[in-house]
Amino acid sequence: MADEAEFREQFHDAFEGADYPVSSPMDLVPALPNGPGTRFESGDTSFTAMELATKMNDAQDFPYDNVDALVDDLIEGLKQKDML
Repeated sequence: MADEAEFREQFHDAFEGADYPVSSPMDLVPALPNGPGTRFESGDTSFTAMELATKMNDAQDFPYDNVDALVDDLIEGLKQKDML
């Protein structure tokens, strides 16, 4: 089972270096350690940043002024899609 705290920490670490405010998922790519191929994993759930962006496009509310607001929306989106 995927762990919310694990994903929250991974998302925060991956996206905290972005140049906020960000107005689209593409603004986040330069902050990712392995670009769109950056992988997030917890339990038996795993996806790349690109897969995350595709799955969460309707759960995100750009622009984001800070990493915490972005991460909160990503976690909420994972819950809504029964991925967490």
